[in-house]
Amino acid sequence: MHTLLILSRRASDYHALIESAHLPDVAITSTTDPAEAAARAASFDLAFGEPALLRQVMPALTAVRWVQSTWAGVEPLLDPALRRDYILTNARGVFGAQMSEYVFAYLLARERKIFEKQASQAAGRWDPSPATRPCGKQLGLLGVGTIGAALARTAKHFGMRVKGYTRASEDSADVDEYFHGPLADVGAAFASELDYLVCVMPDTAATHHLVNEALLRALPPRAVFINPGRGGVVDESALATALQDGRIAGAVLDVFETEPLPSDHVFWRMPNVVITSHTAALSVPSDIAPLFIDNYRRLRRGEPLQYRVDFERGY
Repeated sequence: MHTLLILSRRASDYHALIESAHLPDVAITSTTDPAEAAARAASFDLAFGEPALLRQVMPALTAVRWVQSTWAGVEPLLDPALRRDYILTNARGVFGAQMSEYVFAYLLARERKIFEKQASQAAGRWDPSPATRPCGKQLGLLGVGTIGAALARTAKHFGMRVKGYTRASEDSADVDEYFHGPLADVGAAFASELDYLVCVMPDTAATHHLVNEALLRALPPRAVFINPGRGGVVDESALATALQDGRIAGAVLDVFETEPLPSDHVFWRMPNVVITSHTAALSVPSDIAPLFIDNYRRLRRGEPLQYRVDFERGY
């Protein structure tokens, strides 16, 4: 008999969805409170929830053998001070649609001049300036996992050319050109003709401040940087300078190194920056619960679990 802890702000929703799957041999406890979870933590061999909450009880989860994250990012659980003698799986393959909606909402808003038209309307000014189109423009993807592949598919729908920077994989047929190796070596070739640069890299030691002054200098002045991925991948000081100096045209930023973004941060006061407060792609229980359900069935059959995280790589 397995004992499952669900620790999430939406614990009751996850509990109902998992219970409705009628999984055999599992007793479920759900809570939104880490303190409540910690009181019984030693009795659970399975855990499912938000990494930031699970991190608080991980030292007490002494019997846990598998943890399923409701997030794609699992950084709170990668602290070297925490135990790693269990299987950690994350959420993948479910955020592509939301990320595409987010990225292309702002990309199309820029191309169709929606913000400018709205400002003209507010001023009572007739504005016949023509819109532009994404067709024929270049989109660069930092990271081409399941989310990057979804973005590439959407870009092709709009007739864009797609460049992808990855560690090694070339799995998406919608990417026109791949780049590998240190960005110091390939960054100029990757970035020099881009109209949009989208970052969907995980935050690891290898990707920390990957978007730095050198990469930003390689972008043309027309480029817009969009980050719905991880704040730690971006050197925010270098980005702020590039935006202030007009070296790139603008940025759409969902994530930051410090969250909430401090009220005195320069990004709040920059007219060429849009801030969306970590809302690009939210974990929806009806999307995430099936990942746990499928993996639980795999566990019961003795099969490898889907979306296992490598603690050293960080994803």
